Amino acid sequence: MRKTTTAPRARRLAAAAVALGSCLALAGPAAPAGAAPADPVKTVFFGDSYTANFGIAPVNNQDNERGWCFQATENYPAVATRRLADKGITLDVQSDVSCGGALVEHFWKEQELPFGAGSVPAQQGALKEDTQLVVGGMGGNTLGFTSILKQCSAKLRGDEGVLLPGWPVDPDQPAGECGNFFGSGDGKEWLDYKFQRVEGELEEMLLLMSYRSPDAQRVLVGYPRFVPQDATKCQTAAPGQTELPFVDIPQDALPVLDQVQKRLNDLMKKAAADDGADFVDLYGRTGSNTACDGADRGIGGLLENSKVELLGQAIPWYGHPTEKGRDLQAQHVAATIEEVLNR
Repeated sequence: MRKTTTAPRARRLAAAAVALGSCLALAGPAAPAGAAPADPVKTVFFGDSYTANFGIAPVNNQDNERGWCFQATENYPAVATRRLADKGITLDVQSDVSCGGALVEHFWKEQELPFGAGSVPAQQGALKEDTQLVVGGMGGNTLGFTSILKQCSAKLRGDEGVLLPGWPVDPDQPAGECGNFFGSGDGKEWLDYKFQRVEGELEEMLLLMSYRSPDAQRVLVGYPRFVPQDATKCQTAAPGQTELPFVDIPQDALPVLDQVQKRLNDLMKKAAADDGADFVDLYGRTGSNTACDGADRGIGGLLENSKVELLGQAIPWYGHPTEKGRDLQAQHVAATIEEVLNR
């Protein structure tokens, strides 16, 4: 197994020093503590399908290749921007480049779109020297969360998971044994490698933000919680649904999925703190709105129909936020942005 290496500490510190020097050179007089900005705040949103809010209709850019990013017109950046406007804080959104399927590396690399639909430029291209706020989240695709789900579900390996990207980590291992698979041996080694890669690439992404937009406040947004503390709730279908929220993923694997998500959340929180960015801990704030919380769920079930159709067929949510979940994302993101801008 080939492993990528993270940047040496000396190079990271040098890059941070360049960014800090630029910041000191370009920064204007500080606003009084606690004062909301009087002028519109030049903002860029970035991220993957959880920022784009895959599954919520209608979708932006349906007349060009960016439509394959499945970015909802009413994604949480749009809703959070309105929430802030109601409080007298105006975001001048320079761009929202969030795109379904984005890996962390797509912050600095071109992203190929599905079905040969073309590509979209690296997301960092949206950042300008005068950008004041950068908000969004990535990491789940680099970790390979869809591969983890497919490792644990025979249904998702079959035709019902055809639109879900990726392959199971080891298709020769039975889906019903995935809990043990990720706890030892090759499965654990694969998972540790993936976490190492996410850590290094998040670090690189945050440094690139500071380099390209020296005055920008950076807000890294985590992922809402999928599995509740009481995983037995996942053995009941949501109202109006026939499939269980996590379909055929075995009961003993659900706590494993939750542990993986919490580990990712902790890694993202640490990456933000280490680089002086802010973090929105959605995992810690959405424990009552998981995929298994019935009418209160903020996450659509893996095979529950979303609001988006492809060739006349509804695409499943595949564990993405519903409108309720999107509103929770917007609420917590807006609160953090308000706190950051009022410092």
